[in-house]
Amino acid sequence: MSPTIVKYGFLPIKRTVFFLCDFQEKFRQMVHFNEIVESAKKLISTAKLMDIPLIVTEQYPKGLGNTISELDIAHAKGVFPKTKFSMVVPEVSNQLDSLCGGNVQCVVLFGIEAHVCVEQTAAELCASGLQVHVVADACTSRTQEDRLLAFKRLQQIGCFVATSENIIFKLLGDKENPHFKEVSALIRQPITATGLV
Repeated sequence: MSPTIVKYGFLPIKRTVFFLCDFQEKFRQMVHFNEIVESAKKLISTAKLMDIPLIVTEQYPKGLGNTISELDIAHAKGVFPKTKFSMVVPEVSNQLDSLCGGNVQCVVLFGIEAHVCVEQTAAELCASGLQVHVVADACTSRTQEDRLLAFKRLQQIGCFVATSENIIFKLLGDKENPHFKEVSALIRQPITATGLV
């Protein structure tokens, strides 16, 4: 991976993959759930418009349900059930190896729970040499304490902690981007406060 990408947090479109972690029915009681769903929708729509691969996992779906119906994941490269907390299970690793011509450099990661599955996924991805961008306004936990402390730890291990708008504008990069009109329509309404500050 380019040292410039690591140091400055660029998101090269052709080398970036989105990871949607365990946005499932049984987690609706999490803090700021409805707000993070809105941010997740914008990210998923951006990925679809800009042809960025999306990988989805579901933690023990038999007990916790499937991905919530509000999120349109029909274009995902795969929806992978798991019992391991990290998303980095063999099926996901195999899929990841096949994307971006086998040269994935960056992962945009969001979902549930920030201090468990998201954090453990980020740690494994960082350890494998990938640059991870965690989308704070699209991640949550059962408690705000666990959520906010997770973001601090994620920064300590080398992740960029961002907002959905920050990620979207990094991917656009230029008003002349052919997807600018469609993507900017997604973010006309500002993100709803999710207790981050």
